[in-house]
Amino acid sequence: MSTQQRTSAAGFVALLFLLTVLLGACGGGSSGNTLSARKAPLSQQIFVEPERGVPDLKTFDPAKAFDVPSVTAIQMVFTGLVSLDKNMIVRPQLASSWTVSPNGLTWTFHLKPNLKFSDGTPLTSMDVAYSLDRALQPALRSTTALTYLGVIKDADRLAQGKIRTIIGDSVLTPDPETVVILARQKATYFLNALTYPCSYVVEKKLIDKYGDNWTDHLQEGGGAGPFTVKEYTHSKRIVFVPNSNYYGPKPQLQQVIFPFYQDTDTAYKAYQAGQVDITIVPSQQVARVRNRPEFHLIPQLWIRYYGMNYLAKPFDSINMRRAFALALNKDELVHAIWKDVPIPTNHIIPLGMPGYNPNLRGPDNTTSTRGNPQLARQYFQKGLQDEGLSSASQLPPITITYSAGDQDQAREITAAIQMWQNVLGVRVRGEAMEFNQMLAELSNTAGNPQGLQMWAIGWVADYPDPQDWTTLQFDAGSPYNQVNYGQNNSSDHLQQQATQKLLEVADTLPDSNARLQAYQNAEQQLVNDVAWLPITQVRSAYVVKPYVQGFTLDAQLQMPPDDWSQVYISVH
Repeated sequence: MSTQQRTSAAGFVALLFLLTVLLGACGGGSSGNTLSARKAPLSQQIFVEPERGVPDLKTFDPAKAFDVPSVTAIQMVFTGLVSLDKNMIVRPQLASSWTVSPNGLTWTFHLKPNLKFSDGTPLTSMDVAYSLDRALQPALRSTTALTYLGVIKDADRLAQGKIRTIIGDSVLTPDPETVVILARQKATYFLNALTYPCSYVVEKKLIDKYGDNWTDHLQEGGGAGPFTVKEYTHSKRIVFVPNSNYYGPKPQLQQVIFPFYQDTDTAYKAYQAGQVDITIVPSQQVARVRNRPEFHLIPQLWIRYYGMNYLAKPFDSINMRRAFALALNKDELVHAIWKDVPIPTNHIIPLGMPGYNPNLRGPDNTTSTRGNPQLARQYFQKGLQDEGLSSASQLPPITITYSAGDQDQAREITAAIQMWQNVLGVRVRGEAMEFNQMLAELSNTAGNPQGLQMWAIGWVADYPDPQDWTTLQFDAGSPYNQVNYGQNNSSDHLQQQATQKLLEVADTLPDSNARLQAYQNAEQQLVNDVAWLPITQVRSAYVVKPYVQGFTLDAQLQMPPDDWSQVYISVH
């Protein structure tokens, strides 16, 4: 890496330290006392971590994953050229090193020697090329590949079916241990984007053998991560065991089990009964466990927000969106519902992320997160005029959709609905939907006036770059632009499109200071437009059994692949 890259990494570690201090991490990010704990016998090296709020994985295919539960399982089995460490810094993974040409368009990766898939099959540069090409093939219908790999030259043409492959075109394999990727433009965030699962390496022969059902046969191979799958019983559990052919430090755990639980409360009861070793603490229970050594409160690069479909009335009106935003007292929601665990926020780019703007203002041009009922009512009257209406009773039915399986989320929605009723006189209906179904509905909302009208969801950082929070979410054609920002005919659509152009320019700026300033300028406009209605920046309150040693979670609530080698069960 260049000196500039090392300096940037050090700067991001400093930002994460600031995040920890300002958001008040409690209990640290690592479990147990590894200095004095005696290791339990191999038969007891079993760690049970619940998958909460989902009946099953949305997908086990790295090229298709875009949700936290799926990614958590995928990262046990698959890895890519590079990964993020616990400080969210890009580190070598399958690659031992890389270089980039002075013009930023040619990336050369050198693989570690003697790489193998979990079944012992050699892993070479051709497997890397195959995996990148496969993710972009139109027949796979990946909703993430072009988003994260779109910087690769001709990736768009492949995804559109205009060419058959990018292997030999923009992804080259001069020898078995070298991969060369040609970019269509200079993009500072490209290396970060390669840490996303759609770039992970998969085994071609398993896919050729089983076709679309290949992830039901991961007992036979398929990945090169620290674990392999021993058992996958859909809607019940996944059992992982160490990958004996892993190229990194080997796990000490003999099994990691992911059982599925319908909601956070059920998973917490399982923790209390000794059935799982870690779980999120429901907000109503935090006060009871806050002072226990097993409790951890960890700041996250994670924003929870409400989205509004710009193509669906009445949210095609900027005044109506601002009215709904300013009618909410986020401080009260955090205190009454979440027991002051998360932080109320107006930000899209979270604290701790490069590009965070401490001077950002909300739609009322203040830094307050308490709402502004008087101004909200003024905007609401203007919004009614925009819609050609004279009273709230003439509004179309309004529904906010949220994920079932999280009682705290349900209580927040109930409180928000009451605030809208009290301040604006608007009746809003809450609709709880199974998480995977909600993801499918969101995927169909981009460009669709009949899609979801309003919804509550969150975004966790993919990588430490503001592009992940701005261009990725709101640019024209992005599959994550489900609010349809700039993709509508509202009165302010030209301003929205100007902001999209600003983001596209920011993506390519070589000067880091100018680039971050451009993202901050764009974020302020996005907040003014209520592109998202941010509610909180998450702090994850979780408990982990004292006998679990060396377990750490990063700001994405994930465990970096090589860090699993530090986790073990002590005598208890």
